[in-house]
Amino acid sequence: MQPLKQVKGIVAALDRANVDTDQIIPKQFLKRIERTGFGEFLFYDWRYRADGSPNPDFELNHPAFRGASILVTGKNFGCGSSREHAPWALSDYGIRVIIASSFADIFFNNCFQNGMLLIRMDEAIVADLFKKANDRNGYELTVDLESQSITDEGGLSLRFEVDAFRRHCLLNGLDDIGMTLQIEDRITEYEAKRKRWLVGVGDKS
Repeated sequence: MQPLKQVKGIVAALDRANVDTDQIIPKQFLKRIERTGFGEFLFYDWRYRADGSPNPDFELNHPAFRGASILVTGKNFGCGSSREHAPWALSDYGIRVIIASSFADIFFNNCFQNGMLLIRMDEAIVADLFKKANDRNGYELTVDLESQSITDEGGLSLRFEVDAFRRHCLLNGLDDIGMTLQIEDRITEYEAKRKRWLVGVGDKS
């Protein structure tokens, strides 16, 4: 998993509450067996018209949000089913940080497992970020996980909280497999001893 220390990028504003995982990645795209390639289907029913052309009314299709790596969105983002394809689609699209007043619990956990930073902020702060992103063409934020700060070039300076263990994993690019591999030598040692212990099992002579 790619380490996440600092993200400086364009902010996309999706001012919608209760966005569920079926809206993030519709069910017809869950047949893929790879983790990659889901970005083109992100918010598919909102991003595209019935004829497959981009919907100019959808927020993320606005030219000012092109290339965004930070998403600011409404409360209870990621509710609905537990499909891990939702963070896969967001990550594949290029989103590394999501800021909202609240998230669905399973989605929240899945995102951290896939190297994304989710930040809970007060609704008033989120509303201010919506305004800045919509009013300023190509509005950028710098999110620094090491200092747990959010800044912009206009003097904005915010602090955010993140669980210490999740912070450690993101900074070092560790998912559950990565954490396990950190003690690979101990696992190997145990397996070697276990094999010797198993010698003679069942031998009644």
